[in-house]
Amino acid sequence: MPSVLILGIDPHAVQGMDGDVIRAALDRELARFGEHDIDASMALVALDESAESTMVSALSESDWDVVVVGGGIRKPEPLLPLFEQVVNLVRRYAPNAAIAFNTSGGDSVEAAKRWL
Repeated sequence: MPSVLILGIDPHAVQGMDGDVIRAALDRELARFGEHDIDASMALVALDESAESTMVSALSESDWDVVVVGGGIRKPEPLLPLFEQVVNLVRRYAPNAAIAFNTSGGDSVEAAKRWL
């Protein structure tokens, strides 16, 4: 069974965002992977000094086939340094994984399937 890791921003860490609603949507998307016979895990990072260790831990957890980088990490221009960090951590800790990008939290399955 193929394996996918989704890296995203913890919605509870973003001020002004309804973290519970967004987390529920992310959990529904994670469950959709099972419908496609894909083993998936999600690592949500806070926008603080713990982000790198959270990502390294998740990337080192398995020999991932695909790592999906969420739009919350790569779309906001102020997060460009975090996005660069993510790409380099994936290269270092999951060198055999394809890197995919979703357009929203609701199409991570499709993003991963492009590379499976």
